[in-house]
Amino acid sequence: MLTTLLLTILSFAGPADNIQVPGLGSPLFAPQAPASETQFYDSRDRVRVEAIADTERAVPGEDIILAVIFQHDPGWHIHTNDPVVPPELGEPSDYIKTQLFFEPVDGPIRAHPRFTQWPEPHEIKVAFTGNPVTYAVFEGRAVAYVPVTIAPDAPLGKAILTVKPVFQVCDDSSCLAPTPMPSDGSSWDEYEGLNVSIEIVSLKAMQANPTPPPDPEIFGGFNQAVFGEIKSDAEYVDFDTFGVEFSLDTASTWGLILFLIVAAIGGLLLNFTPCVLPVIPLKIMALSAGATHRSRTILLGVAMAIGIVAFWLGLGVAIKVFTEFTATNQLFQYPAFTISIGVLIAILAVGMCGLFTLRLPGKLYMFNPSHDTVWGSFLFGIMTAILSTPCTAPFMGAAMAWAAGEPFMTAFVTFAAVGIGMALPYLFLSIFPKLTEKMPKAGPASELIKQVMGLLMLAAAAYFIGVGLSGMLVTPPEPPSRLYLWVVAGVIVLAAAWLVIRTFQITGGLRNRVVFGGIGMALMAAAILGGIMLTEKGPIKWIYYTPDRFAEAKSDGNIVVMEFTAEWCLNCKALEQSVLASDTVSSLLAEKGVVPMKVDLTGNNDVGNDMLAEVGGLRIPLLIVFKPDGQIVFEGDFYTVDQVVEAVDDARGSG
Repeated sequence: MLTTLLLTILSFAGPADNIQVPGLGSPLFAPQAPASETQFYDSRDRVRVEAIADTERAVPGEDIILAVIFQHDPGWHIHTNDPVVPPELGEPSDYIKTQLFFEPVDGPIRAHPRFTQWPEPHEIKVAFTGNPVTYAVFEGRAVAYVPVTIAPDAPLGKAILTVKPVFQVCDDSSCLAPTPMPSDGSSWDEYEGLNVSIEIVSLKAMQANPTPPPDPEIFGGFNQAVFGEIKSDAEYVDFDTFGVEFSLDTASTWGLILFLIVAAIGGLLLNFTPCVLPVIPLKIMALSAGATHRSRTILLGVAMAIGIVAFWLGLGVAIKVFTEFTATNQLFQYPAFTISIGVLIAILAVGMCGLFTLRLPGKLYMFNPSHDTVWGSFLFGIMTAILSTPCTAPFMGAAMAWAAGEPFMTAFVTFAAVGIGMALPYLFLSIFPKLTEKMPKAGPASELIKQVMGLLMLAAAAYFIGVGLSGMLVTPPEPPSRLYLWVVAGVIVLAAAWLVIRTFQITGGLRNRVVFGGIGMALMAAAILGGIMLTEKGPIKWIYYTPDRFAEAKSDGNIVVMEFTAEWCLNCKALEQSVLASDTVSSLLAEKGVVPMKVDLTGNNDVGNDMLAEVGGLRIPLLIVFKPDGQIVFEGDFYTVDQVVEAVDDARGSG
């Protein structure tokens, strides 16, 4: 702790102060004329650092080497990347280990800092405690090699990777201030670091004009086998949901098991999204009605679970078999698909609510959408899974995006985990049907709930059909029409009004009238308010994306806050209303130098899909914050107000 305290004192003392430390024969900071022309007043005055790539040109997917060279002045050294501190020298936590930080972390040029090959340490004698002690350091000319990969989908053109070395230089009895560190706040943002520029070219261009071999004096010490280790030994999946960040190594057995558990949790959370909630009471009532026949109840629950899992497995197979199909959101970009889903939901909703039953001739007579049959429960499971797809759950987006690029069986198991997670509540209720005993099994109350839920499902059908029609009529990049949302709101108002009217007709109890009448009035108000909020322009003056508009915004030196959205994406709408349209964020997006840009994927927006692919996205919602130079400082599918504000501040260099 002594060293930390002294460094803190000295940071206030200024670079020219000569601080004498009690018990030491020389100052801890020994200000001397720097060897280089630039005077930083920190460890860079005694160590010159440069970053060199083994090539200036590369093709997408190529592996390259980055050499970070530390050239120390004579008699000076830096701590290693993993200092082994003898007890005589104090606490290891007081020593600034040498580290390399990279920006952006997931851009066209992707560094693999975990696989950095550090230089061989040298043992020296240090005597600032009075007695010489052996200590391992980096000194002289020390080279750290960082394996780097050009992203397979990297756009052609110039790309820049910035490396910020963190280190502290010392001689045998004193130390200079360390370089800026991430914990230093604004000083870290002012630390420009070292830029490495790579021109990304096509394979044809590379074959026509090959690059010269790397300099063996610089890159001869690099072990090429590390690239095989990177590809085969560790595959990390990064999760960032509402600020909760963690990574899982799917290459290890336990890491893969944890990953599948997280995927299942994502599937479970789908049941609590606005896409699925309206259908849950219907299924609970069906299970409640059959609660006296335990085996029958379990059979219906299993049938529904199989339907849910079958849909997700089918989706996974489609993503792996059809090369042009890489994510769920692509389904809804085809208006015919979305309209078909809406029609199917309408038919099943009406049939399952008992208003009519489809009876087809001959062998097709087996089709009966009533959810108290095995076949009907199976179809109900498929419908429930379909309804969930516009509402990607937290954790699920990253899991499915990773699975899309993995071998068939890995993707198959991942999608199965999502399906199982979603199906678990229905299996649980079928195994323990007593939990549903409070639901009305028959009579006017039961029929009323079915009718209200059926109307809400019809509202969902109107939503899908309206989204499909909007996709057919829109001309990208212009925004699609949202008039259909008033149809959706109207059906919800009808359901709410019917709930209020029938409640007063079938019960004279004050409590039931207050509770269910109040629910109906609240639902009616929510539908009208939602229609107003979702159809008005809102506080943000969005610019709708085209490549030219994006290029112009960057060339004018603006920060670009880019939202990927679509009419069918309910989570996109929820985040836009709760986060982006908040007073804090909307005011920020209205400031000079910040451009809010929207990529609406409703319909088949080719340029929007290209941009989504360019930034490595496979799903929406997605928000990306770009610096004026095009570097990404933030990328998230479930984000908070604080994250957006912090990202814009980072892009300005003031965070």
